[in-house]
Amino acid sequence: MNRACIGLALGGGAARGWSHIAVLRELELKGIRPGVVAGTSIGALVGAAYALGRLGALEVWVRAMRWPNLAGYFDIRLEGGLIAGERLMAALAELIGDANFADCHIPFAAVATDLETGQERWLREGRVLDAVRASIAMPILFSPVRHEDTWLVDGGLVNPVPVSLCRAMGAGQVIAVDLLSDALERETLKPASSIPEKGLFGRVRRAMTAWLGRGDGVGMPSILDVMGRSVNIMQLRIGRSRLAGDPPDILLMPRMPEIGLLDFHRAEEAMQAGRQAVDRASSALHLLIRDSQPTTE
Repeated sequence: MNRACIGLALGGGAARGWSHIAVLRELELKGIRPGVVAGTSIGALVGAAYALGRLGALEVWVRAMRWPNLAGYFDIRLEGGLIAGERLMAALAELIGDANFADCHIPFAAVATDLETGQERWLREGRVLDAVRASIAMPILFSPVRHEDTWLVDGGLVNPVPVSLCRAMGAGQVIAVDLLSDALERETLKPASSIPEKGLFGRVRRAMTAWLGRGDGVGMPSILDVMGRSVNIMQLRIGRSRLAGDPPDILLMPRMPEIGLLDFHRAEEAMQAGRQAVDRASSALHLLIRDSQPTTE
């Protein structure tokens, strides 16, 4: 393990993941360029763009996101998951390229979960976007991905903040970004009746209601809100356990309690949270930079 090699572990958190872009920018401004990057779910997407030298293209794309064009990326179907993901991956292929892991400028890996065995899978070979697609396959929302002889889903089910993977890749020091530290702080759940019938949420709500064959109870939270909050609870608890057992050298926790599961159009808010998280850790980052410098005797 090389102490001079800094690893960056980018955690999962759906739309909150755009804060990773700002974190990477701010770390570079401080002179920190990771030697390895590992990502789970949305962290795998941002990490892949960074490792391939396409973070700028991704940033331009997410800053331009609005509800109408966002909804166009989601091809709704009722087989394996609500969203097939083909339109989204086609768009991402144009943004970051149809590259293999060997094309990455810095070592990169993504975390996924084996749906059949429940085991954690580290993806480091083959087509980068195939690994990203598996890592972001949130159950119910996205269809699982066939890989070799099994089905893969979201890596956040087993390793929401992949510190262990960074260390396995040779990082002597790890900076981790946990997107879910405040995910349960939103004051109220959104009732199903508050979701407009038009737009992405309305389309998904209608699809899920038809799928389940029942309507929403009076005052009951929306199906998406229940799903999103349940996933957050699970990943938050698993993440805390994993981080306690294998703590990073620095843990960044962007605060954005009001950004929900599919609020991908709120990129600027998420990135502002990322900038603030790095700023709060400035002293610790300064010490990490100092400690990672090679010693001369």
